Amino acid sequence: MRLWLRGLGLQALRSFWVVRGVHTQVPPPPVPQKVLTDWEAICLGRQPVPEYFNFAHDMLDMWTRLEKAGDRPSGPAFWWVDGKGAEVKWSYEELGKQSRKAANVLGDACGLQPGDRIMLVLPRLPEWWLVSVACMRTGVVMIPGVTQLTEKDLKYRLQVSRAKSIITSDSLAPHVDAISNECPSLQAKLLVSDTRRPGWMNFRELLQEASTEHSCVRTKSRDALSIYFTSGTTGAPKMVEHSHCSYGLGFLASARQWMGLTGSSVFWNTTDTGWVKAAWTLFSAWDSLQFPDNQLLLCPNHLPAASSGGSDQVQVSESETLFDRGRSSQS
Repeated sequence: MRLWLRGLGLQALRSFWVVRGVHTQVPPPPVPQKVLTDWEAICLGRQPVPEYFNFAHDMLDMWTRLEKAGDRPSGPAFWWVDGKGAEVKWSYEELGKQSRKAANVLGDACGLQPGDRIMLVLPRLPEWWLVSVACMRTGVVMIPGVTQLTEKDLKYRLQVSRAKSIITSDSLAPHVDAISNECPSLQAKLLVSDTRRPGWMNFRELLQEASTEHSCVRTKSRDALSIYFTSGTTGAPKMVEHSHCSYGLGFLASARQWMGLTGSSVFWNTTDTGWVKAAWTLFSAWDSLQFPDNQLLLCPNHLPAASSGGSDQVQVSESETLFDRGRSSQS
């Protein structure tokens, strides 16, 4: 039954790859259960794809409003742990606040407009998730890249995609500088670092100063959300576009039918942020709050070791780990 539903969902998603214009008027927030019901109807072919959809506004901001109203428990939406044990935990309200600040950095400091493209090449740092959500809020198309990209790789992707901006870390900034003169579309370079670099804007400094007020653009379901490059195994890497709805709603099927996520799950994703599977920590995890339970945490980097006793269950599928509290393992 699950495979059948998933197959229907994939059929519905095949029609999503059309780029449309971005509109600025934001619609009223949806009702949580209605989002899930509507998606199931889309999978079964009983309802068309919605004309407008924006994951940041229609999903993440909805959880924030429910938390503030006391209609769902206030628990971490995001949980990050580095190699030294330092932690970052954000509620949906804090995630919304920080991502709106990041959206203002993209729009004001970088001058990016809806439909513009930004390369996002970062290790598993909290800023990767902030910028991803900020792109949804601004209508900017994100182009994730793996952290192993060489100068040749960066030049090719920047030239082919015509990205206007790039955000990366200290380790890759010298490679970008070496080829930036050969990338005429590149206008703004953002550095995620505690230090400054000539020719770069410091994202953390700009984020600290940015306003928390930002109006999310109204995007159509078929508007471009992200572009991933293929691995280039049999030739030059090719761009693959994903829409707001194909990812924002499409991953709901993966969360529910394949990974079995619920509101009490802790989803640990160790994949490189340049691969498509990193998107599961954005969409599958935050989509899964549709299902009644307690809370969901994301731990994208390191997870404290699980005790051999108790009710916690760990499931591993390639590079993703699902840490599920108080629930039996799913097949």
